[in-house]
Amino acid sequence: MTFEDIKEKNQKYLFQNYGRQDICFAYGEGSYLTDVNGKQYLDMVAGIAVNSVGHSHPYWVEAVAQQAARLVHTSNLYQVEKQVELAEKIASVTPKGMSKTLFVNSGAEANEAALKTAVRKTGRSKVISALNSFHGRTAGALGATGQTKYQDTFQPLISGNYDYFEFGNLESLKERACKDTAAVILEPIQGEGGVQTASKEFFKGVRDICTDNGTLMIMDEVQTGIARTGKWFGIQHYDVIPDIMTLAKGLGGGVPIGAAVTTDDIAKTLTPGTHGTTFGGNPLVCAAGSAVIDIIKQEKLVENAKKLGDELMEGLKSVKNPEIIDVRGKGLLIGVEIKSKAKEFQEFALKCGMLVNICHGNVLRLMPPLNITEDDTEMFMHLFRKFFR
Repeated sequence: MTFEDIKEKNQKYLFQNYGRQDICFAYGEGSYLTDVNGKQYLDMVAGIAVNSVGHSHPYWVEAVAQQAARLVHTSNLYQVEKQVELAEKIASVTPKGMSKTLFVNSGAEANEAALKTAVRKTGRSKVISALNSFHGRTAGALGATGQTKYQDTFQPLISGNYDYFEFGNLESLKERACKDTAAVILEPIQGEGGVQTASKEFFKGVRDICTDNGTLMIMDEVQTGIARTGKWFGIQHYDVIPDIMTLAKGLGGGVPIGAAVTTDDIAKTLTPGTHGTTFGGNPLVCAAGSAVIDIIKQEKLVENAKKLGDELMEGLKSVKNPEIIDVRGKGLLIGVEIKSKAKEFQEFALKCGMLVNICHGNVLRLMPPLNITEDDTEMFMHLFRKFFR
């Protein structure tokens, strides 16, 4: 099909619920994508932090192809070898004591599973999340998402048992936490909310409040997890161990997978029949996830994310322009808050063969593949300086 055919059939056959850019990709390699017209782009978006080991990594491709040729799906009615393999690899990098994994199909599903676990474990009804947060678009996860713009017109689906505190403000959480609070759910860095960060003292305080109230602390690592921030998990920057972590995006390297990770004791809460998924953790996606973790270890991509992320942050902060309000983030999850020209820069970058993302209205969000090279980041900085000179 030509690009015009694709656009026409999009209008004819698809829901129009996405604000899509005027571009369609044919294939990718490493940190680059090529569109259907043959133009190449440096990818600083990575499928919204999904393509953690880049596009078409040979090791990942071989693992997925071999598994597809062997066995794709059997359901969770039976033992699944690849599930066990991936769960063991996840346990090798998670905080101490977090060794049990439940596989699902997305970040929203992982958060739903975590919330159900917390409510069943505690026997309580209240869930507290942060304002400006994003936890997914399914009904439960939508309730936990502290942004009314995502909730508007869907209120009948949202439980009235959610409350919201100010991210980074412990007093705001203390005012709302009580003995009927089943869970506090939050992100180490608010990704969709504009790459907002908080202090180590804040996260330690959240841990203390949860412990004091017998409340489970759920850390949404959907965007920050799997080496994105220069550590395996974003919460590791703050020396805090949550009760449950949720993963997705970068875990599969491009295939749909999600996971809730917790302790042995908490995992016992979900007995047969209390929660499940038809597709979750099938052999194909688990083979992909195992390949991702292997590649990150073998190629030292945790270290690469930290090194190149630090260099990018330093470079961005060195650009002096009244349009640039703030630069924040960790590792290869960086937000540049821009006064009025965020969209203008995105369009300029696209014309120059570079993909960038704008979130929360005016924040340039950078989340390239974890194996991006220094030459690639220097190319981005050259373009950034050219625009904001």
